[in-house]
Amino acid sequence: MKKFVLIVAGGSGNRMKQPVPKQFAELAGKPVLMHTFAAFEKYNPEMEFVLVLPEIQVGQWKMLCEKHGFTGKYKLAKGGETRFQSVKNGLELVPDAGIVFIHDGVRPLVSVETIENCYQMAVEKGNALPVIPVTESLRTTDGNGNKAADRSKFYLVQTPQTFVASIIKKAYSQSHSAVFTDDASVLEHAGHAINLVEGNRENIKITYPEDLAIAEVWLQEKMRRSNIF
Repeated sequence: MKKFVLIVAGGSGNRMKQPVPKQFAELAGKPVLMHTFAAFEKYNPEMEFVLVLPEIQVGQWKMLCEKHGFTGKYKLAKGGETRFQSVKNGLELVPDAGIVFIHDGVRPLVSVETIENCYQMAVEKGNALPVIPVTESLRTTDGNGNKAADRSKFYLVQTPQTFVASIIKKAYSQSHSAVFTDDASVLEHAGHAINLVEGNRENIKITYPEDLAIAEVWLQEKMRRSNIF
Protein backbone atom coordinates (compact mmCIF):
# COMPACT_ATOMS: atom_id res chain seq x y z
CA MET A 1 0.00 0.00 0.00
CA LYS A 2 1.13 3.56 -0.64
CA LYS A 3 2.75 5.20 2.38
CA PHE A 4 2.28 8.75 3.65
CA VAL A 5 3.83 10.41 6.69
CA LEU A 6 2.14 13.36 8.36
CA ILE A 7 4.65 15.21 10.54
CA VAL A 8 3.09 17.48 13.15
CA ALA A 9 5.46 20.23 14.27
CA GLY A 10 3.65 22.90 16.21
CA GLY A 11 5.76 23.26 19.34
CA SER A 12 7.30 26.36 20.87
CA GLY A 13 10.58 26.88 22.67
CA ASN A 14 9.08 27.66 26.07
CA ARG A 15 9.98 24.46 27.94
CA MET A 16 13.26 24.24 26.03
CA LYS A 17 14.11 27.65 27.48
CA GLN A 18 15.27 28.97 24.13
CA PRO A 19 13.85 31.47 21.64
CA VAL A 20 13.40 29.02 18.73
CA PRO A 21 10.62 26.41 18.46
CA LYS A 22 11.85 23.02 19.66
CA GLN A 23 11.49 21.42 16.21
CA PHE A 24 14.03 23.97 14.94
CA ALA A 25 16.52 23.42 17.79
CA GLU A 26 19.93 22.27 16.57
CA LEU A 27 20.76 18.59 16.91
CA ALA A 28 24.10 17.35 15.54
CA GLY A 29 24.37 20.44 13.35
CA LYS A 30 20.85 20.40 11.88
CA PRO A 31 17.35 21.28 13.08
CA VAL A 32 15.56 18.46 14.90
CA LEU A 33 12.83 18.43 12.25
CA MET A 34 15.29 17.60 9.47
CA HIS A 35 16.46 14.54 11.40
CA THR A 36 12.81 13.47 11.67
CA PHE A 37 12.41 13.68 7.90
CA ALA A 38 15.63 11.69 7.49
CA ALA A 39 14.38 8.87 9.73
CA PHE A 40 11.42 8.22 7.42
CA GLU A 41 13.44 8.72 4.26
CA LYS A 42 15.82 6.03 5.51
CA TYR A 43 12.86 3.69 5.92
CA ASN A 44 11.43 4.42 2.48
CA PRO A 45 12.67 7.25 0.23
CA GLU A 46 9.48 6.99 -1.84
CA MET A 47 7.17 8.03 1.00
CA GLU A 48 5.05 11.15 0.54
CA PHE A 49 5.31 13.76 3.28
CA VAL A 50 2.83 16.23 4.72
CA LEU A 51 4.29 18.77 7.16
CA VAL A 52 1.99 20.65 9.54
CA LEU A 53 3.45 23.93 10.79
CA PRO A 54 1.96 27.02 12.44
CA GLU A 55 1.70 29.72 9.79
CA ILE A 56 3.93 32.00 11.85
CA GLN A 57 6.80 29.46 11.65
CA VAL A 58 6.76 28.78 7.92
CA GLY A 59 9.14 31.62 7.03
CA GLN A 60 11.67 30.51 9.64
CA TRP A 61 11.48 26.92 8.40
CA LYS A 62 12.10 27.97 4.81
CA MET A 63 15.16 29.98 5.87
CA LEU A 64 16.51 26.94 7.71
CA CYS A 65 15.92 24.77 4.64
CA GLU A 66 17.96 27.19 2.54
CA LYS A 67 20.71 27.43 5.16
CA HIS A 68 21.09 23.64 5.48
CA GLY A 69 20.44 22.75 1.84
CA PHE A 70 17.33 20.74 2.74
CA THR A 71 15.55 19.71 -0.45
CA GLY A 72 13.03 17.19 0.87
CA LYS A 73 9.67 17.26 -0.89
CA TYR A 74 6.51 17.68 1.15
CA LYS A 75 3.07 19.24 1.15
CA LEU A 76 2.56 21.96 3.73
CA ALA A 77 -0.56 22.17 5.92
CA LYS A 78 -1.47 24.98 8.29
CA GLY A 79 -1.32 24.24 12.00
CA GLY A 80 -4.48 24.70 14.05
CA GLU A 81 -5.15 25.97 17.55
CA THR A 82 -5.05 22.39 18.88
CA ARG A 83 -3.12 19.28 17.86
CA PHE A 84 -6.46 17.74 16.86
CA GLN A 85 -7.11 20.54 14.39
CA SER A 86 -3.53 20.44 13.11
CA VAL A 87 -3.75 16.72 12.34
CA LYS A 88 -7.16 17.19 10.78
CA ASN A 89 -5.75 19.90 8.49
CA GLY A 90 -2.87 17.63 7.51
CA LEU A 91 -5.12 14.67 6.78
CA GLU A 92 -6.96 16.75 4.19
CA LEU A 93 -3.81 16.44 2.06
CA VAL A 94 -3.63 12.64 2.43
CA PRO A 95 -5.60 10.46 -0.01
CA ASP A 96 -8.01 7.86 1.39
CA ALA A 97 -6.13 4.97 -0.21
CA GLY A 98 -2.96 4.12 1.67
CA ILE A 99 -1.30 3.96 5.07
CA VAL A 100 -0.55 7.18 6.97
CA PHE A 101 2.05 7.52 9.73
CA ILE A 102 1.21 10.44 12.05
CA HIS A 103 4.42 11.47 13.79
CA ASP A 104 5.64 14.13 16.21
CA GLY A 105 8.15 16.41 14.52
CA VAL A 106 10.28 16.34 17.68
CA ARG A 107 10.81 12.57 17.69
CA PRO A 108 13.87 12.41 15.40
CA LEU A 109 15.16 9.03 16.62
CA VAL A 110 12.34 6.72 15.57
CA SER A 111 13.89 3.54 14.18
CA VAL A 112 13.31 1.83 10.87
CA GLU A 113 12.19 -1.23 12.85
CA THR A 114 9.51 0.72 14.71
CA ILE A 115 8.19 2.26 11.49
CA GLU A 116 8.06 -1.18 9.85
CA ASN A 117 6.35 -2.71 12.91
CA CYS A 118 3.69 -0.02 12.66
CA TYR A 119 3.23 -0.48 8.93
CA GLN A 120 2.79 -4.24 9.09
CA MET A 121 0.25 -4.05 11.93
CA ALA A 122 -1.71 -1.27 10.22
CA VAL A 123 -1.90 -3.25 6.99
CA GLU A 124 -3.08 -6.32 8.89
CA LYS A 125 -5.48 -4.77 11.41
CA GLY A 126 -6.09 -1.17 10.35
CA ASN A 127 -3.99 0.70 12.93
CA ALA A 128 -0.85 0.47 15.05
CA LEU A 129 0.33 2.25 18.18
CA PRO A 130 4.04 1.99 19.12
CA VAL A 131 4.62 1.63 22.86
CA ILE A 132 7.38 0.73 25.31
CA PRO A 133 6.94 -0.85 28.76
CA VAL A 134 7.14 1.27 31.88
CA THR A 135 10.33 0.35 33.75
CA GLU A 136 10.00 2.55 36.85
CA SER A 137 7.68 2.11 39.80
CA LEU A 138 4.30 3.84 39.65
CA ARG A 139 1.87 5.17 42.22
CA THR A 140 -1.69 6.38 41.81
CA THR A 141 -3.33 9.12 43.86
CA ASP A 142 -6.85 10.00 44.89
CA GLY A 143 -8.46 12.14 47.58
CA ASN A 144 -7.52 9.62 50.26
CA GLY A 145 -3.82 9.29 49.53
CA ASN A 146 -1.72 7.20 47.19
CA LYS A 147 -0.85 3.57 46.50
CA ALA A 148 1.46 1.47 44.37
CA ALA A 149 0.31 0.57 40.85
CA ASP A 150 1.09 -2.53 38.81
CA ARG A 151 3.48 -1.17 36.21
CA SER A 152 3.07 -4.27 34.01
CA LYS A 153 -0.33 -2.89 33.02
CA PHE A 154 1.08 0.39 31.69
CA TYR A 155 2.93 1.44 28.55
CA LEU A 156 4.44 4.69 27.31
CA VAL A 157 2.95 5.77 24.00
CA GLN A 158 5.09 6.93 21.07
CA THR A 159 4.58 7.90 17.45
CA PRO A 160 4.25 7.25 14.52
CA GLN A 161 0.68 6.25 15.24
CA THR A 162 -0.22 4.51 12.03
CA PHE A 163 -3.54 4.00 10.25
CA VAL A 164 -5.36 3.03 7.12
CA ALA A 165 -5.86 6.58 5.85
CA SER A 166 -9.59 6.33 5.13
CA ILE A 167 -10.30 5.06 8.66
CA ILE A 168 -8.41 7.75 10.56
CA LYS A 169 -9.76 10.49 8.29
CA LYS A 170 -13.30 9.37 9.11
CA ALA A 171 -12.47 9.33 12.84
CA TYR A 172 -11.24 12.92 12.58
CA SER A 173 -14.65 14.00 11.29
CA GLN A 174 -15.77 13.89 14.95
CA SER A 175 -15.97 17.07 16.97
CA HIS A 176 -12.98 17.75 19.18
CA SER A 177 -13.11 16.35 22.72
CA ALA A 178 -10.92 16.86 25.78
CA VAL A 179 -10.38 13.08 25.90
CA PHE A 180 -8.41 13.20 22.65
CA THR A 181 -4.81 13.09 23.84
CA ASP A 182 -3.43 11.55 20.64
CA ASP A 183 -4.54 10.05 17.34
CA ALA A 184 -5.23 6.62 18.82
CA SER A 185 -7.66 8.14 21.32
CA VAL A 186 -9.53 9.80 18.44
CA LEU A 187 -9.86 6.45 16.67
CA GLU A 188 -10.77 4.64 19.89
CA HIS A 189 -13.55 7.15 20.57
CA ALA A 190 -14.94 6.29 17.13
CA GLY A 191 -15.33 2.67 18.23
CA HIS A 192 -12.12 1.02 17.03
CA ALA A 193 -9.82 -1.26 19.03
CA ILE A 194 -6.19 -0.13 19.14
CA ASN A 195 -3.34 -2.48 18.26
CA LEU A 196 -0.05 -2.15 20.14
CA VAL A 197 3.38 -2.78 18.62
CA GLU A 198 6.89 -2.53 20.01
CA GLY A 199 8.48 0.91 19.79
CA ASN A 200 12.12 1.86 20.40
CA ARG A 201 13.31 3.36 23.66
CA GLU A 202 15.44 6.09 22.08
CA ASN A 203 12.36 7.41 20.26
CA ILE A 204 11.96 10.18 22.82
CA LYS A 205 9.94 13.35 22.39
CA ILE A 206 12.24 16.33 22.69
CA THR A 207 10.59 18.69 25.15
CA TYR A 208 13.24 19.85 27.62
CA PRO A 209 16.93 20.84 27.22
CA GLU A 210 18.09 17.54 28.71
CA ASP A 211 16.11 15.66 26.04
CA LEU A 212 18.16 17.38 23.36
CA ALA A 213 21.40 16.39 25.10
CA ILE A 214 20.25 12.75 25.36
CA ALA A 215 19.20 12.73 21.70
CA GLU A 216 22.63 14.07 20.72
CA VAL A 217 24.37 11.14 22.43
CA TRP A 218 22.02 8.57 20.91
CA LEU A 219 22.35 10.09 17.45
CA GLN A 220 26.16 10.10 17.63
CA GLU A 221 26.15 6.45 18.72
CA LYS A 222 23.79 5.58 15.88
CA MET A 223 26.08 7.29 13.38
CA ARG A 224 29.12 5.53 14.87
CA ARG A 225 27.51 2.12 14.48
CA SER A 226 26.53 2.90 10.90
CA ASN A 227 30.15 3.66 10.07
CA ILE A 228 31.30 0.41 11.69
CA PHE A 229 28.82 -1.79 9.87
